[in-house]
Amino acid sequence: MAAARGARRPLRPPAPAHGRHLTDVRKKSEQSERHPLMSNSLPKIAWIGLGIMGSPMSENLIKAGYQVTGYTLEQEKLDRLAAAGGTAAGSIAEAVRDADVVITMVPASPQVEAIAYGPDGILENAKSGALLIDMSSITPQTSVDLAKAAKDKGIRVLDAPVSGGEAGAVEAGLSIMGGGEQADFDEAKPIFEALGKTIVLCGPHGSGQTVKAANQLIVAVNIQACAEAVVFLEKSGVDLKAALDVLNGGLAGSTVLTRKKDNFLNRDFKPGFRIDLHHKDMGIVTDAARNVGAALPVGAVVAQLVASLRAQGDGGLDHSALLRAVERLSGAQV
Repeated sequence: MAAARGARRPLRPPAPAHGRHLTDVRKKSEQSERHPLMSNSLPKIAWIGLGIMGSPMSENLIKAGYQVTGYTLEQEKLDRLAAAGGTAAGSIAEAVRDADVVITMVPASPQVEAIAYGPDGILENAKSGALLIDMSSITPQTSVDLAKAAKDKGIRVLDAPVSGGEAGAVEAGLSIMGGGEQADFDEAKPIFEALGKTIVLCGPHGSGQTVKAANQLIVAVNIQACAEAVVFLEKSGVDLKAALDVLNGGLAGSTVLTRKKDNFLNRDFKPGFRIDLHHKDMGIVTDAARNVGAALPVGAVVAQLVASLRAQGDGGLDHSALLRAVERLSGAQV
């Protein structure tokens, strides 16, 4: 494990001092707020995983004035980070070595374990006292195990999965579900505020992932209901756009319908959140529910529908492509 290399940096800029030079200090503070890069008090951030979500999220931190060093497997994603003002690293070890905060955003538990453990992983190369924030969507148990292993290395951990999809990542409007210690969550709050709007500590390690699993259950069932309504409306000869507009203004309205309405209307299934990933998440919530003795009768059916869509070759499409499965079941050739 890398030894500690200096005192922990505050995650907020220090408050202005009081005294004879208060006016000058206030001026500098105001300049720093307008031009965050002038401040050297923000923590150095390592970002691992620059996919559909990770790239815009890391860029929002750069815009907020943070120094971000990133690593991912795709060179074009590293080039994008550099073009946005970040620093591309050649390895995980290089990215995390001097970081005060390490943020990970990768597809699933196996990838989190691959980047966290081993001689080239985060835990062996991050400095003691660093804060590791995993924003991936993984099993709650993986988060609990990671927190235990990191504690032995002197590294603090938060699980902080997000909801909001690519649009939420780009707009810095994500919902962030935290799990871990209150003090660590409070320390990370300024970082979260640069990424999202709804930011809540849900409980101890693993709690954020449990809430994210519930989120994915609700989203999948909601998309499935919307998809069935779309097919029903079209087969009934109703003006689909008008129908969806009025439905979204009443009790049937939802963020899912607002975000996915155009996908349904235009049959545009460019991935914002892939079926492959939602299939993984439905496995997580199904397994977690079984472990605690919670019945998910509707969720189990939708999990099978997601799996079926994936088996038909649509795993790389947006999860709004559940519409294609309903169309197939209704006799359409898609």
